[in-house]
Amino acid sequence: MGIEQFIDNEVKSNDIVLFMKGTPQFPQCGFSGQLVQILDHLGAPYKGINVLESDDLRQGIKTYSQWPTIPQLYVKGEFVGGCDIVREMFQAGELQGLLKDKGVPTRDRATA
Repeated sequence: MGIEQFIDNEVKSNDIVLFMKGTPQFPQCGFSGQLVQILDHLGAPYKGINVLESDDLRQGIKTYSQWPTIPQLYVKGEFVGGCDIVREMFQAGELQGLLKDKGVPTRDRATA
């Protein structure tokens, strides 16, 4: 399987995928850490994929999304954005609304 097929499969077979530097348990950059905190706060189940494990993956995700930076968040197969966009959406309540609209479960206290 090529890297683009791998990425496409992960994006389409998981409700939420976070392509990040490091892992959810041990983020390797501040921006990845911020998105982990947001998703953990919301209680949204997600899969973290460490782009530092492979140069092909790190470059491949940038090509796949046509977005130059990491982390990258996907919800139900759609690219949502990087750290700044997702943080602003969260602060405005838009991320919570997006997850609800897409049928992704979150903690009640986080969506209220």
